[in-house]
Amino acid sequence: LRSYLRDESSRLRLLRRFYEKVQALHQDPEASVDNPLLAFSLIKRLHSDWPNIIHSDQATRNTQALHAGLRELEQELPGAEDLDGAARALMRLQDVYALSVKGLASGVFQSAGHPPLYSPGRRASLSADDCFHVGKVAYDTGDHYHSIAWLEEAVSLFRLSYGSWNPEDRSSLEDALDHLAFSYFMAGNISHALSLSREFLRYDPSNQRVSRNVAKYKKLLEMGIGASGTGRGAVVPLSAVPLHGLLGALPPQPAPEQLLQLGCSYETNGSPFLLLQPAKKEMVWIQPHVALYHDFITDAEAETIKGLAGPWLQRSVVASGEKQQKAEYRISKSAWLKDTADPVVRALDRRIAAVTGLDLRPPYAEYLQVVNYGLGGHYEPHFDHATSMKSPLYRMKSGNRIATIMIYLSAVEAGGSTAFVYANFSVPVVKNAALFWWNLRRNGSGDGDTLHAGCPVLAGDKWVANKWIHEHGQEFRRPCSTDPQD
Repeated sequence: LRSYLRDESSRLRLLRRFYEKVQALHQDPEASVDNPLLAFSLIKRLHSDWPNIIHSDQATRNTQALHAGLRELEQELPGAEDLDGAARALMRLQDVYALSVKGLASGVFQSAGHPPLYSPGRRASLSADDCFHVGKVAYDTGDHYHSIAWLEEAVSLFRLSYGSWNPEDRSSLEDALDHLAFSYFMAGNISHALSLSREFLRYDPSNQRVSRNVAKYKKLLEMGIGASGTGRGAVVPLSAVPLHGLLGALPPQPAPEQLLQLGCSYETNGSPFLLLQPAKKEMVWIQPHVALYHDFITDAEAETIKGLAGPWLQRSVVASGEKQQKAEYRISKSAWLKDTADPVVRALDRRIAAVTGLDLRPPYAEYLQVVNYGLGGHYEPHFDHATSMKSPLYRMKSGNRIATIMIYLSAVEAGGSTAFVYANFSVPVVKNAALFWWNLRRNGSGDGDTLHAGCPVLAGDKWVANKWIHEHGQEFRRPCSTDPQD
């Protein structure tokens, strides 16, 4: 585009120079006819110079070059799936952090009655066309709860700018009114659907389809249907219930007897590996047992791991029965690194083994999984351990996942906390720290209190590395308790 603008500007400068030359020579038409040289120049300009300028091939060449450049880059540009995913990410942030759509459209990340969750250095706002697209993504999936909120904002912004035209816009006030009216109809608010449809007809009175809708809405209202504006519109989908209190905003509230057990310490775990540089352990919670190891890796190691994983990142999958598949409740990209991939990965495995006291030799632990959560990236509440014997996790033939260690490879500006839902606490992203918890009780059963979620990233780029350790090989490192209920 920069090249096209440069070439077109050059062409237009030549065209302006020709115009100014012609204008100067035509100041005195009689003199042009009297002077044979000027007369010749005039005839030549009108016969050949002017048509040559008008029919110049340069404009066509410039446009062709622009299109050719686009074709070269087309495979690298975001596709429809990326755009729709970004729209769904905005709706996810709206829900989880209870953000106002009007605030988001104006660049403000704030819940009602709360201070801003994030204050960007450079405030960006959304256009009417932007809001329309987010609403249209919800509309196309029958999600009228979200489509109404976003299309309302689109209509409001289009009304403010009605009459002006942006070449990049693909929608208009009429489009927004049309979709919003139907969304309200589907939500049961027929009187408002009628009002919006009538407004639409003021701009496009010949539209027969909307005229038929108006007649239909009037008939339904005469029959007493949808007059109150309630009905289906009163039903709020579960996905729209704000989860910000549950997923990351509430401060931990441990029981008084647990407070004495929470604290920070230097740990060697009986390992010679940690004698000279003990691990900096912070006990975050007792049940479930969750610990945070600060400064677990260095900045250089984190960058190396991200660099190794980058070329191999693919959309993350989840276990579904005996298979693995993509799912909307896990939005991220991941890659797997063997310990042979780089000395940094091998050293990290040794460090994890020293801190946890567990055996990470194959097949007792999985490869290091590196995950990148981008725009609105999240992972809804889930267990790391298998809850069914048919789970793909058992293909390793090394039992269930006994423990998880998750290393934060980057910082984020807002959001992205790891929330333990049933235990009702969350751990914010702490760069270079490692979060550790036991997935299984000592009797081998799954610990229900480890249900956890990766809250959506509100601002920033979240990278983590997961190491899942299996129960086989740990029999003497974490033995069963004498209490079968433990």
